[in-house]
Amino acid sequence: MFFYLQIFIITLLLAVGLTFLVMRLAKKLNITDRPDADRKFHQGQVPLLGGLAIFSAFFIILFFYRGELLSGDLSPSHWLGFFIGACFLMIGGLLDDKYNLKPARQFIFPLLAIASVIAGGVHIEKITNPFGGYLYLGWLSAILIALWLLGMMYTTKLLDGLDGLVSGMTAIGSIIIFLFTLTTKYYQPDIALAALVLAAACLGFLFFNWQPARIFLGEGGSLFLGYALGVLAIISGGKIAIALLVMGIPILDVAWTIIRRLAGGNNPFKIGDRQHLHFRLLETGLTVRKSVLLFYLISIIFGLSALFLQSIGKVLALIILAVIMLLVVIFFSYLDKKRKSV
Repeated sequence: MFFYLQIFIITLLLAVGLTFLVMRLAKKLNITDRPDADRKFHQGQVPLLGGLAIFSAFFIILFFYRGELLSGDLSPSHWLGFFIGACFLMIGGLLDDKYNLKPARQFIFPLLAIASVIAGGVHIEKITNPFGGYLYLGWLSAILIALWLLGMMYTTKLLDGLDGLVSGMTAIGSIIIFLFTLTTKYYQPDIALAALVLAAACLGFLFFNWQPARIFLGEGGSLFLGYALGVLAIISGGKIAIALLVMGIPILDVAWTIIRRLAGGNNPFKIGDRQHLHFRLLETGLTVRKSVLLFYLISIIFGLSALFLQSIGKVLALIILAVIMLLVVIFFSYLDKKRKSV
């Protein structure tokens, strides 16, 4: 375990240093986020491009420990596809943060990232049937990967509304995958290494991203964290259920947002609003920090449960998450009706 502790500390310190440098770079390039009266209520101009620091720390450390990384079942092409896809997200994020691209152009870069992963050879051979046996995917693998990664990327993108929320949630999910891939039954030290490095990079960034944030993830960073966590869930033996449990509430919140916006005749990926769960929690009187910590707590509880539950147990846990989200939607719908009637 000393080996993993050493890597964790090195990555954490590297991420702290890189975040500080990226803050200065973003200010020099005038790539900052300005407050508005609707969704952005931070004070002053806050540098963007924070995801660049996490991206750089993550892949720099993986490069130096590539011997351990390539000692597992994955080939260099898998990791290369992962890296190239991440580069596409960073390039697209930089362009969007600087020039505010239209949604149709923003969408190109996540698609290129997904194509890179699939071209690199990442696939899902089979998924566990909770009632016994396996379901072999064949050509459906690419479709499932595309849908999964798109869902994860847009979950973290739309979730990125409170200081420290996405970076902290990704760190939690990465630590859960790290613990899972060190268990005797699912032992994958290469995936454990990558997951630990991602967690440390996120926590190093979190020093500057905790409320009040001195730097934001930016478009590329918010997409990259969902992408990285989604890829790790796939290459750790298709343990998508783990990521679903960790990110369950945000994923369901995004699903509800898409349904709500489509029902209102709006583009679900274009129109920003304050109807996301993390904003609604602020309306109840919770502070930003308490709202973020509540998300952390739910993720930790359901994420750790994945370490001990079998397939059917994970399905039941996901159902419980769905019920919780449904009750939350009903609660806030009731509050909205009550306000309108006053």
